[in-house]
Amino acid sequence: MKSLIQFIEKVVEGFGGLARLCVLTLVLLVATNVILRYLFSIGPVSLQELEWHLISPIALIGLSYSMKHRADVRVDIFYDKFSMRKQGIIDLITALATIAIGVYIAWLGIKYVGQSYRLQEGSPDPGGLPMRYLLKAFIPIGFSLLVLQGIADTLRALLKITEPTSETIEAVEREAI
Repeated sequence: MKSLIQFIEKVVEGFGGLARLCVLTLVLLVATNVILRYLFSIGPVSLQELEWHLISPIALIGLSYSMKHRADVRVDIFYDKFSMRKQGIIDLITALATIAIGVYIAWLGIKYVGQSYRLQEGSPDPGGLPMRYLLKAFIPIGFSLLVLQGIADTLRALLKITEPTSETIEAVEREAI
């Protein structure tokens, strides 16, 4: 089970690298657009659209990446005082809810992307970017990654419930980060 958790989280980590690369690209692109606009009075529509296109992979892939690194928002008022087993039960419930929501949105996203692909949807603006379905494809990809991270969290929670020793939990938590 531990090796499956590690494998899933390596996949999520790999896609997280793509999201980090998109952040860097977005920063450089915004700086370039500002320089072009204010120094040369040039404002290409395609570069402006690319800015908000880059936000899609950052946000959608970033969901699973932030969960992997435990950077998601949690309210731990009572959680820290619970036993390992009770923490595991709470983690299991939240992981299963994450999986259910992720599967549903990914499934809806596939239809949405398919429709966009069939229409060969592009930007309605002159000089805008074509193939908008590629941008929309990050919806099912991002939520599928969220499902994968939910599976890893489910397995980790099951370990917490079945083997609530601090050594087991610490080993799995260390490997996650």
